[in-house]
Amino acid sequence: MMAVGKYRKFKRSRQIVTIFINHGFGTLIDRLGILKYLKIEKQTKEYTEREISKLSVGERLRLSFEELGPTFIKLGQIMSTRPDLLPRDIIHELEKLQDAVAPFPINEVREVIEFELGDKLENIFREFKEEPIAAASIGQVHRAKLLAGKEVVVKVQRPNIEKNIELDLGILKDLADFIDNRTRFGKLYSFSKMVEEFETTLSNELDFRLEGENAETFKVNFKDDANVIVPEISWIHTTNRVLTMEEIKGTSLKNFEALDQLGLDKTIIARNLANSLLYQILRDGFFHGDPHPGNIMVLENNTIAFLDLGMIGQLNTHRKNQFLKMLMGITLKDSKLIVQAIVELDAMSERINMRNLEKDIDRLRDQVLSVPLSQIKIGEIFNGIFDLAFSYNIMIPGEFTMLAKSLITLEGLVEKLDPELNVLEIAEPIAGKLVFTLITPEKIGREILGGAMDYGNLVRKFPSIFLNFLDKMEHDDFTVQLKLKEADRYAQKLDKAFSRLSISLVLLSLSIVIAGTIIGLSLTDVGGSDFIAVTSTILRGSLILAVITFVALIIAIFRSKRI
Repeated sequence: MMAVGKYRKFKRSRQIVTIFINHGFGTLIDRLGILKYLKIEKQTKEYTEREISKLSVGERLRLSFEELGPTFIKLGQIMSTRPDLLPRDIIHELEKLQDAVAPFPINEVREVIEFELGDKLENIFREFKEEPIAAASIGQVHRAKLLAGKEVVVKVQRPNIEKNIELDLGILKDLADFIDNRTRFGKLYSFSKMVEEFETTLSNELDFRLEGENAETFKVNFKDDANVIVPEISWIHTTNRVLTMEEIKGTSLKNFEALDQLGLDKTIIARNLANSLLYQILRDGFFHGDPHPGNIMVLENNTIAFLDLGMIGQLNTHRKNQFLKMLMGITLKDSKLIVQAIVELDAMSERINMRNLEKDIDRLRDQVLSVPLSQIKIGEIFNGIFDLAFSYNIMIPGEFTMLAKSLITLEGLVEKLDPELNVLEIAEPIAGKLVFTLITPEKIGREILGGAMDYGNLVRKFPSIFLNFLDKMEHDDFTVQLKLKEADRYAQKLDKAFSRLSISLVLLSLSIVIAGTIIGLSLTDVGGSDFIAVTSTILRGSLILAVITFVALIIAIFRSKRI
């Protein structure tokens, strides 16, 4: 079985690499050394060189992902939310990736449903439409009617898709590990961690029960908002591979002509949509991660219905506060608040020059925030921030990039519905109202109480800690290590100074010896000839020895590079 698994992985790896080669990425793959390992010759089959040259890198990447299937389609969709990693032209192409694929046959649909729900299809549904209303990479959707007569839609997972995705994820993990260990970008961005996040996202989408739970959470969060609805889940007909929910009958937000024909107010729709998503982010920290028009329906009275809740973004309290601070910095045109929010993201893989970052944020403020509030585009601001992040090697957290993507999508929808309406103007009063929730008496009381408890613990533990410290000083070998910044450089300077002082002392000593020798030679004239000969020899020998010692010392110092 192990050998079969390795063979499947090797075969799929060859298929993936061959498809990328066929779309013009052979040179890049060859440089990574993958072709030699998989025994693949660099060649193009599906496209000629002329056809490839007509396509951009983004187009060729999108076509590769579409041909590779569900795992890579989802990967491309998630990559389209990472402007901190990819250029905008590539992101623009990846945003075109659609889940629409050929549907799988009704007999396979029946097989999955009957296996999951444990009964014949006819015993579960009064009616079941064989033609799907939508087919995607992970599953497809059919209209049906429960035995009690309620109209529902049933989402059915594709057979064997979990095994295929598991195989592709194993290959992606190997590739990410290769990039992390062999390239500079791997050290900066940790592709292995990205693959782990991608695996979590895919696992969540493969478990349809999680999508049902997301819908329930949305219903609770918007129970008091009549402008937003979420379909009810039929839990008795739901498993991890089958999801049954009420059918929402309305008009897709993609169909603008139908909205006009039904007399719906697009300005109210835009405002309801913006209010809803901003409250999801700022109030709940639980927001729709893919609010494109196909996932949103409009009902009578301009009510918004959110569908396909498989991709959800979540922000903890700390992340919500960071985003709120950034939003307040934008509305107040305060670049310091924006810088603080970026720093608090804890997204810096290495130390950066904060003063230069503040200057760049100031320039961004002058370019984008200098216009009237009604004309500020959130998309432009976030794109500018992501460009800065890339230049400073700052890796934006995944949940924050999903948030930015949702806001940019929202801004595009609002602009199409009502060009005069600005998302930031809608966000300003919401942020202003919610900012006071950060400083409620209850929260201040909790902070004070928590601080008091910390100080209490410190005061209580201090005597015993201090006694232990004194005991160590008295009985144990106690050492204190001090590390001086740039100590090596200062040590080298000090070493050179001592070397120069040593040379000076040797020169002084040699001068004294030479002077003594001269005086001694002059005094030899007063003695006998024998005494003169002996004394002269000793003095000359001393002089020669002093010169040799001096030369040896100079050579040693220069060899040690201490001067």
